[in-house]
Amino acid sequence: MTKVTSQEIAQFRSQLADDLVALEALDLIEDCDGDLEDAAMTLAIRAGQQPERANSEWLDALARKWRAVICEQEYREELLNGSLAGMMAHLKTMPTFPKILATPVLIYVLKQGVSNFCEPLDSLK
Repeated sequence: MTKVTSQEIAQFRSQLADDLVALEALDLIEDCDGDLEDAAMTLAIRAGQQPERANSEWLDALARKWRAVICEQEYREELLNGSLAGMMAHLKTMPTFPKILATPVLIYVLKQGVSNFCEPLDSLK
């Protein structure tokens, strides 16, 4: 289980104060006592997706599916500094990315460590 503290939620809330979808996701993460996978699963079901794996595996698989986008160099620096806003805006331009899941996916990447998460792509260069 990936746990998000109330302090982290408050920090993300201040970064994403103008993003109603992100705030809705943060509210749900808070309602799930910081359990990121549980919140992501609930959001996915609300978005009409039907996750078939265990919570932790499903969120990890979704994040890996979008790794090439999330690890683009121009946005990676912001993520390394703990900022979600730039990448959040970028993901919302992608019609196939479920927007309600951008917040939990990006928080998951931060919790895994951006460098660790992006390392498999870096080793291909």
